[in-house]
Amino acid sequence: MGHGGGDVIAELVADHREAAEMFDRIEHTAVAADRQTAVERLTIELVRHTVVEEEHLCPAIREHLPDGDVVADKEIADHSLVEKLVKDLEGLDAEGPEFDRLLAALKSEVTAHVRDEEENLFPRLRRACPQGVLDALGDEARRAKDLASTGALPDVLRTPPADGLSAPGAGLADRVRDIVTGRGR
Repeated sequence: MGHGGGDVIAELVADHREAAEMFDRIEHTAVAADRQTAVERLTIELVRHTVVEEEHLCPAIREHLPDGDVVADKEIADHSLVEKLVKDLEGLDAEGPEFDRLLAALKSEVTAHVRDEEENLFPRLRRACPQGVLDALGDEARRAKDLASTGALPDVLRTPPADGLSAPGAGLADRVRDIVTGRGR
C-alpha cells in the first residue's frame, strides 16, 4: 500500500486510502473465490501497514508526545484487534454469512482506527514532531514496505509456512508478519 511519498503521515494516509479502496472492491465482488483472494491481499496490506506503524511510527509517538506511551500502546492494541479479525476471517467460506459479518466488523474497526489517527493522532504528531523527523520516518516506512514487496508476500498466498518461520498452523497474517519483520530468520 501507500508510496504516497513525503513524510510518514502522508505515507500512512495513502495506505489508509488504499485500504478503503480494497474494502470497496471486496464489497463489489460477487464471485466467492475472487472475494477470498481480495481479502487475502487486504490482509497482506493491513499487516504490512501495521508493522510499519509499530516499528516506525510508535517510537516517534513515544518520544514526541507527552502521553506517547499511552497513545502508542492504544495503537498497538487497535492493531491487535484488526489482526484478530483478519485471522478469524482466514479459512472461512467467502459465501457464508460469518465471512460477511467478520468482513463488516473488520471494515468498521479499520475505519474507526483510521479516523482516530487522521483526526487526532496525526495532527498532534505533526505539531509535536520536527518535519525532518517525519520526513525521515516516511523514508524508513517506504524502505520497509519496499523490502516487504520483494516478491515473498505474493508467495504467502500460495505456500504454507516454510523454513520454520511460523508455528505449525500459522495463518496468513502470521506468515506476512514473519516476512515483513524478518521474524524467524
